[in-house]
Amino acid sequence: MGFRCGIVGLPNVGKSTIFNALAKAKAQASNYPFCTIDPNKGIVPVPDPRLDALSKLYTPQKTTATTVEFYDIAGLVAGASKGEGLGNQFLGHIKEVEAILHVVRCFEDSDIVHVAGRVDPLGDIQTVDTELCLKDLDTIAGRYDKTLKLMKSGDKDAKEIMPVYERVKKALEDGTPLRRLEFNEDERKKVSDLAFLTIKPVLYCCNVAEADLAGGGGPWVEKVRAYAKQEKAECIVISGKVESELVDLTDEEQKDFLKDLGLQEAGLNVLIRAGYSLLGLITFFTAGEKEVRAWTVHKGAKAPQAAGEIHSDFERGFIRAEVMAYEDLIRLKSAAAVKEKGLLRIEGKEYTVQDGDVMLFRFSV
Repeated sequence: MGFRCGIVGLPNVGKSTIFNALAKAKAQASNYPFCTIDPNKGIVPVPDPRLDALSKLYTPQKTTATTVEFYDIAGLVAGASKGEGLGNQFLGHIKEVEAILHVVRCFEDSDIVHVAGRVDPLGDIQTVDTELCLKDLDTIAGRYDKTLKLMKSGDKDAKEIMPVYERVKKALEDGTPLRRLEFNEDERKKVSDLAFLTIKPVLYCCNVAEADLAGGGGPWVEKVRAYAKQEKAECIVISGKVESELVDLTDEEQKDFLKDLGLQEAGLNVLIRAGYSLLGLITFFTAGEKEVRAWTVHKGAKAPQAAGEIHSDFERGFIRAEVMAYEDLIRLKSAAAVKEKGLLRIEGKEYTVQDGDVMLFRFSV
């Protein structure tokens, strides 16, 4: 599994259109708010040319990509935190994901009515952020009051955690998403059980008209990029219309279509890479005659943790890892040739997995 990503935004910004294209799902996309009644879920294989190359090399019985889960969450509106629209029902769904894909409308279309009657990407972002901040403020309120009482009665743990709660509460009251705050590891642990919505990393997705895609998206996109930069967030540009047209084309037809638009690749590829970067994820591979497979771990993961992605027994009984660099394996065309050249490495428990490693784990239970 790669990561779980919730797609949010105001109604009629193109969320379900993009979801349909990315997940090749059949979620309803209509020109009115709240057409998405339940968070539609799509599991998408991560496109990776390295996996394709390894599969050609090994000709395995099975090739398995790592995946991303997308959740299309119904459009939020002002007042959602208090139950407006479909309100709290959908705010709760955001708690289930690791990252938020915030779709922002950056196109004019008189046939698609904007919920606020105008195209204003930054205003849309602020509306959603406000609702998420208000929801988080509700979350901290009860805990804050309880901890304050305990602190006044002399409770040591309450005294230690109270400064963190005060900082969080103040930020939310000011309308500042918690992802903009700097938390050290200890502070992050202190608030982790509260499952704050605004602490989740955000990837801004500017949905633009087809004509604006090759040129970078236009002035609205530049405003969103500048906003994203303030909170060290990723920002990508996608045309929901283009992505929906790509879905039904063959690989060759897609290449020709993208070339005509002056594009190198589909929006899905861009989105996956941006999401991986946002969450600090990398890919390693296992390869053999039975299966070639891609796996996802966090950057900095040690070899036993990577082994644990395959099976908990692998991590518990980890002995060593046999590691090849993807580039060496492709260049030399076989594991035997890599070993003969002295490029196959034997790594222990302290080895830090690198993006593109091809690994074989030895274990005993």
